[in-house]
Amino acid sequence: MNKISDRLNRLSYSQTFVMSNKARDMKAAGIDVISLTLGEPDFDVPQKIKQAAFDAINENYSHYSPVPGFLELRQAIAAKLKRDNHLDYKPTQICVSNGAKQSIINVLQAIINDGDEVILPAPYWVSYDEMVKLVGGTSVFIETSIDTDFKFTAEQLEKAITPRTKALLYSSPCNPSGSYYTRGELEAIANVVAKYPQVTIISDEIYEFINYEGEHVSIASFPQVYEQTAVINGMSKAFAMTGWRIGYSACPDWLASACDKVQGQMTSGANTVAQRASITAMQMDPSELQYMIMEFHKRRDLVFELIKEIKGFKCNLPKSAFYFFPDISYFVGKNLDGFEIKDSDDFAMFLLEKAHVGSVGGVSFGSPECIRLSYAASEEDLREAMKRIKDCVEPF
Repeated sequence: MNKISDRLNRLSYSQTFVMSNKARDMKAAGIDVISLTLGEPDFDVPQKIKQAAFDAINENYSHYSPVPGFLELRQAIAAKLKRDNHLDYKPTQICVSNGAKQSIINVLQAIINDGDEVILPAPYWVSYDEMVKLVGGTSVFIETSIDTDFKFTAEQLEKAITPRTKALLYSSPCNPSGSYYTRGELEAIANVVAKYPQVTIISDEIYEFINYEGEHVSIASFPQVYEQTAVINGMSKAFAMTGWRIGYSACPDWLASACDKVQGQMTSGANTVAQRASITAMQMDPSELQYMIMEFHKRRDLVFELIKEIKGFKCNLPKSAFYFFPDISYFVGKNLDGFEIKDSDDFAMFLLEKAHVGSVGGVSFGSPECIRLSYAASEEDLREAMKRIKDCVEPF
């Protein structure tokens, strides 16, 4: 007798965590594995943010917070959105959650009925499709490729919209591709969505500050879709606060109150100490984070030069985030030292077992011909990982 619900049985485990756990187990067994699996900055949290957390503990911030977060934090987020993104939100339009992942699923739970369609441009973050399944929706995929810099167009979007479309969910800067959408590209997308008032844009902007070559633009800044857009962001990437679990959504009034309602029945308010520390994070000038961005930029350039030398890897130059997403189609259909490579998940497992380098196959990102490599690692590890991969695939 299967006691697990059909809805849960439709879900897959996160391939990111599957591969990172596999790499961790191999390390525990004494194998020298370099893991480039997780999208986690390898920096420590800035000292002033840690000090704010110590202060919050000493000031006894140990009781329940309001469901959508402390007013002071929502005010700080509103000020940040105005300062950095030219967006006008009231604190009542902001809901602070247990990470940006919860912020996204709050929105989906608020708007999706069984069978409603959510458009996902591929590649997409691994959890998007699974979240849509969890709330009873149906994912509709827009295909992209390395030749288009993994970006979808307004024309593709319009073709994908049907009477059942309720949402467009995407990230810019993008996990896993490292691409981002320009002002002109976003304006064209906004013009399409504005023609369909039943469609909500869920704009995941968690990698906002990790952008090397252009400005970050939020699609909510286009007035024609402001009332149709949920902006998602958080503390994890820019502030290296992955374990603090603070994300937020900024939405039109009608959707903000719905997210508040959902969260009130799920988790209530997020961790109080992390919220108080996040006030300080939101008040920091973005220039204070440049030391991390500059290091990621340096690593990106290093890995790009090394990855170009690897046989069978087709790679673009990512302009944001901290990932490479090379096309490894060359190896699909081959037998590599006893490994049958049917897709990039097989290839990622081959690299882990033979080169002892952890990566994530692109199947769960919607791109079975690519693998994701995180360069949120030391220069020494990155050099060694690229050497191992090059040596491993050279005979094939």
